[in-house]
Amino acid sequence: MMGAALVEIVRSDRTTMTRRVGLGLFAVQLVLNFGWSWIFFVNHDLRGAMIEIIALWLAIAATIAAFAATRRSAGLLLVPYLAWVSFATVLTGTIWRMNR
Repeated sequence: MMGAALVEIVRSDRTTMTRRVGLGLFAVQLVLNFGWSWIFFVNHDLRGAMIEIIALWLAIAATIAAFAATRRSAGLLLVPYLAWVSFATVLTGTIWRMNR
């Protein structure tokens, strides 16, 4: 769904600042997604992972807003991703709290 949303934005005939911002935010959230995996699974830094996943959640929400401003369907395609990261945020926080 992330790929489909990206394709909708890339193929959009609208070349607005919102589209460019959305593409930039999409790249940022991809980097943050990889960063969370590295911090959590490789470094085992639970506090850092919690900070990272909150930043990821915010980046996804901003990406949804920017994508939806360009093409509503592209923004809606990212909503399940935000739901999944919301769940992962709760899990990360619980694991961090239980292992202090």
